[in-house]
Amino acid sequence: MICEFCRGKTRRKKVRRQHWLRGKLYIVENVPAEVCSECGERYFLAATLDEVDQHISTEHEVKEHLDVEVVSL
Repeated sequence: MICEFCRGKTRRKKVRRQHWLRGKLYIVENVPAEVCSECGERYFLAATLDEVDQHISTEHEVKEHLDVEVVSL
């Protein structure tokens, strides 16, 4: 695949994704994505994002809890 921002080539990788669902923030690891080797832009298939929603919506193992600050600029 070619990156729509910089025209670099992408390659398939598993990444960590910040994902919002029903007003809660989740960090999901091992999410398949196409990642640009030039600028780092990440592309996710709609089916992959649906799978993430489904996984979060059902009983799932929690690896870790993080304390996150929210600031306004």
